[in-house]
Order: sequence, then structure tokens, then C-alpha cells
Amino acid sequence: MTGRRVIKIVIIGEKSVGKTSILKRYVDQRFITLKPTIGIDFVNKDVMVNDQMVTLQLWDTSGQERFRSLEVSYYRGADCCILVFDVTSEKSLHDLKLWRDDFIEKTGVQDADNFPFVVLGNKVDDPNRKIKEKQAQQWCETNIGGKFIYFDTSAKDNINIEQVFKHISHFSNFQSIPKTPPEELINITAQDENKSSCC
Repeated sequence: MTGRRVIKIVIIGEKSVGKTSILKRYVDQRFITLKPTIGIDFVNKDVMVNDQMVTLQLWDTSGQERFRSLEVSYYRGADCCILVFDVTSEKSLHDLKLWRDDFIEKTGVQDADNFPFVVLGNKVDDPNRKIKEKQAQQWCETNIGGKFIYFDTSAKDNINIEQVFKHISHFSNFQSIPKTPPEELINITAQDENKSSCC
């Protein structure tokens, strides 16, 4: 019997950009105001991809500097990295390059241009939005490069959250992750949720 495919996904970015809220919205289908994550949390979600069951292993990391030393062991073996910034904060966008470079350094990724990074501009529901979608995409082209894909998101209003993880799941082999989401994404169905906290 063939073992189930596990896709390890780490989600990183500055504190308070909404990383945990994004995962809560995706896994629990709800939005609540959360305090900053302490250390590292992870959750498994089983989904159906092309008639095969796949486990998404979602790692939520703290954006606080004092926890950065914890991240090296949790980065290892990642199949995809989600970079999150807050569209009301230019600093949180510019800091993504530091997070990307830190991830590459700690994981020892040999071919960074072909590693799948997904960039999320979160909190698009906020009327104080400063960074428009096109502006963010242009910045990512220059500073993230490679095979990144960009989504505007809102955990609060549930904008594009499901689409992000459908896209990642569909291209789980990451041989040729497209620059834009396909028009028709596979049907992804939650089968089981198993939560755990390690810090």
C-alpha cells in the first residue's frame, strides 16, 4: 500500500500580518482575533487531490525576533513557503525579502529560483490599504523573483484563502508551478483535521 503524500508548507512573515488567522480561516472556516503566535504551531489537513488523499502539513511560525532561532528545524523539508505581508504596512512587504533569504539560508535550498514561494497580501478588507495588488506584484518580481505566485487575501472576509491552498495542493509536485492560478482548480475537500502545538 502506497503511503499518503505529505506536503509540508511553512507560512512566514512579520508578526501581526495575519498568518495564524489565514490558517484558522482555511482549516476551521472561521475568523477570530488572535494574539501573536508563540514559537511554532502546526496543523494537518487531509484533502483530496485528483482522487488521491494528500496531507497538508501547515507550519505557522512566530514573526517575533526572539523566536527566529527556533525556525531552522521547522523549515527543513518544506515543499512550499508562504510569505505573508499586511497591505496596510509597507514595512511588512519590504521585510519579505529578509524572510525569504533567511528561509533559503536555513533550509539550504540549492535552486531558489525554482523553489515555490507563494506571496499573500493579507487584510485587503482594510479601508486603509496602502499597497495595491499591481504594486505588490511588481515589488515581488524584483525582490522575490523565481516562481512565486501572488494572491490578495483577507482572512476576515475569506477572500482567496481556499484558492491559495487549492493552488498549492494541485501543484504538489511543483515541477512547473504557474505564475497565475489556473482557471479551473481541482475540488479540494477537507477529510480530517488534527491539530498540535509544539511550542
